[in-house]
Amino acid sequence: MNKQSYALAGVNIEMANKAKKFIAGQAKSTFNTEVLNLGSFGSMFQLRGYNEPVLVSSVDGVGTKLKIAALLNKNDTVGADIVNHCVNDILCCGAKPLFFLDYIAMGAFVPEQIEAIVSGLAKACKEVGCSLVGGETAEMPGIYLPESYDLVGFIVGVLEKDNIIDGSTITEGDIVLCLPSNGLHTNGYSLVRRVFAVEENPSCLSEVYPEFGTTLGEELLQVHRCYLHWLEPVLPLVKGLAHITGGGLIGNIPRVLPEGLAAHIHKNSWDIPPVFKLIQEKGNVEEAEMYRVFNMGVGMTIICSSQQATELIAALPQARIIGEIAKAKKKRARVIVN
Repeated sequence: MNKQSYALAGVNIEMANKAKKFIAGQAKSTFNTEVLNLGSFGSMFQLRGYNEPVLVSSVDGVGTKLKIAALLNKNDTVGADIVNHCVNDILCCGAKPLFFLDYIAMGAFVPEQIEAIVSGLAKACKEVGCSLVGGETAEMPGIYLPESYDLVGFIVGVLEKDNIIDGSTITEGDIVLCLPSNGLHTNGYSLVRRVFAVEENPSCLSEVYPEFGTTLGEELLQVHRCYLHWLEPVLPLVKGLAHITGGGLIGNIPRVLPEGLAAHIHKNSWDIPPVFKLIQEKGNVEEAEMYRVFNMGVGMTIICSSQQATELIAALPQARIIGEIAKAKKKRARVIVN
C-alpha cells in the first residue's frame, strides 16, 4: 500500500505555519495595551475604564463578493469590507469596537491571497482602533474549490449600559436620515453575478462604464463604508440606527422600530448611485426586488426627533432626510417606500 500523508490529502502544514507567522505579525500591529496575549488557545483582552460595561458582539461574512475579488486577484479590500461591516453592526447599538477575530477557509492555501486579505483586515482594524486578536485559517480541500475561499469576521465592542441605543424611544413624527453607501457594500452579489454572467464571462469585469468612470470590477469592489468616525460624536442625538445590509431598507429598518410604527421612506430624497440603475436595467430587475436586495445608496439610517435632525445634518453634511415615522396600520413594524 502506498504511504499516505496530509500533504497528499491536500493539506500543506508548512505553508499554513508560514501563513500564521505573517498573520501574527499583522495582528500585533493592531494591538493596544488592553491585549494581553496572542498565540495561546485563547486571546486575552483586559477591559478598562467603564462603570457598567455592556459587551456587544456580532458575526458576518463577505458573501459572494469574494468571487469578484478572486477573479480579479484583488483580495485586500474584502478584509476591510468585513471589519467595517461588523463595526457598523455593533455601532447600531452604540458600541465602540474592542477586538476582532477572523475565519479564512480555502480549498488550497495561496499565500498571496492570505497576505492580501489579512493586510486589509489589519489596516481596517487600525483605522477604527480595534485589535485583531486572533482567528482561524483552514485549508479544506473537498469543501472549497482550489481557487475559492471564505471570509468571516467576529467582533466584540463595548458601551456604558446607560448609552445603549435600541430604538425604544422612537415615536410617531420622528425623522429618518441616511448616510450614503459606497455602492453595493457586501450584499446582493449573487444577483449581480447572475445579471452580468460573471463566471461565464469574467472579462465583463474589465469593461469601463462611463456612468461611474471605472471598470465594473472596480465598482463592485468598492469598500464597505465604515460609519464609526462619522457617528461616534453624535450618538447622544440618536434614537435608532439601522445598518442597511442584506434585506435592504425594507428588511433592516424594522429591526429598530417599536411595534405599531412604520418608516415612510421617500425614494427620490437621495441620489441612487448609477451602479444600481445599471443592474436594474441590464437584469430587468423589478424595483421592489432592488429595494429588497440592495442598499440602493443608503448605507446607514439614523432615526431621531425633528429637533435633533437639524443638529445632525449640521454635524453630518452628507446626511439626507429620507423619511419619517408614522403609526402603522398593523401591529408589526414595517417600512413603506414610495
